[in-house]
Amino acid sequence: MKKTPSPEPVTIYGNQQETFVGDMEYYTYFDESCIQDMNYFVKTITGIKSKGIRPDLIGSIIAHYASKWLPDLSGNVSAIISTSVESKNHPNDTQPESVTASVMKKRFFVETLIGILPPEKDSVPCNFLLRLLRTAKMVGANPNYLTELETRVSWQLDQASLKELMIPSFSYTSGTLLDVELVTRLVNKFSGLDSEGVKTSAALVKVAKLVDSYLAEAAVDGGLALPEFISLITALPSHARTTEDGLYRAIDTYLKAHPQVLKQERKELCRLIDSRKLSPEAALHAAQNDRLPVRAIIRVLFTEQTKLSRHMDWNGSSISSTTKSPTNPSGSHYLEGGSAARCLSKREMNVQQAEIRRLREDVVRLQSQCSAMHLQVERLMEKKSSGGSKGFFRWKRLGLVPSIRGSVSVEKGEEESGDGEGFEPRTPGNMKTRLVKGRTTPSRWRKSMS
Repeated sequence: MKKTPSPEPVTIYGNQQETFVGDMEYYTYFDESCIQDMNYFVKTITGIKSKGIRPDLIGSIIAHYASKWLPDLSGNVSAIISTSVESKNHPNDTQPESVTASVMKKRFFVETLIGILPPEKDSVPCNFLLRLLRTAKMVGANPNYLTELETRVSWQLDQASLKELMIPSFSYTSGTLLDVELVTRLVNKFSGLDSEGVKTSAALVKVAKLVDSYLAEAAVDGGLALPEFISLITALPSHARTTEDGLYRAIDTYLKAHPQVLKQERKELCRLIDSRKLSPEAALHAAQNDRLPVRAIIRVLFTEQTKLSRHMDWNGSSISSTTKSPTNPSGSHYLEGGSAARCLSKREMNVQQAEIRRLREDVVRLQSQCSAMHLQVERLMEKKSSGGSKGFFRWKRLGLVPSIRGSVSVEKGEEESGDGEGFEPRTPGNMKTRLVKGRTTPSRWRKSMS
């Protein structure tokens, strides 16, 4: 058999490597039937590794080769169906083999692929590793290879998808459709990596969402025991879930699918829900859920009441601050009074802001009118003072201001007598004295009249 040259030539100049790869020719070499022999493929991969190719490229080569010659690892349902249809349409092309021989062949194929995987982390996609793990469990691969695959998957569990994680149970002793014990082991290993500080909190949050989705799918299985369900829930630490909506949905699904669960078991299961992390929609559903125990419903209602009181306290403080601060014209975004504290809608906020703008315009208009009226009053006062000030000052020079004061009103006299006498307090006694002084006539005229 003539060897086909490698599609990925590598030229080495001392410590430097110059690599160039074709687009489709990079994988077409591994699609040829001559490389279907696993021993030849292993030698080819070993030679590529010795040339210093990047581990992620080697991982992509192995994934492409496995998807080509083992449709179960492609993740494409249409490829598996087309392969089965071709085998039915051409029954005479190949001699039919027994089921045992097919399983043995797949087992050898899978174990060989696991043995040549690059040891570096993240060199192979996580979804491909999960498909490889499912096929390895299906054909009954060596437990050592299974343990190695589980360790590699746990390192990249935050990159997994729900579809690939739903691995069926191939054990005759298991009563569940999905392999929940396998997922529990993977999550426990990932949690151990998180406790060691290897994984970030963002990866832990992704895994928590993935586990909650898996729990909701596995809860429908009537054969899933409560200890297995609780062990998968507690495999993650409490701080991994930023919200408990997914966990509440999974528990509610489990209680709906398992009506035979005892009251004490329901209490134990509902204690795993942190009611403080429930959204308002989930809390409203939980408060009306007949499947939950009374204690759990009371806990949810108490938590919502606490949140409501905090919102109302914050609402009151924000209202007082907005009334004192002119920099916040929009005011509080929550309803006032004794009604339920809820966030205003966008339409209500727009209406409120439009009303505030209208009130501002009215205030500006009134201020302008008030300033115009002040100007008019000042002009009138100037005209009046300019018209009658001359005669007044002439009489003042002669010293006859007290006699003039008697002929005019008391208030006007008070305004004009500021230079000599000063201002006196306005008391009833003083005002009566001034009236008497203004009305009395001089003594000499009184004697003449008598």
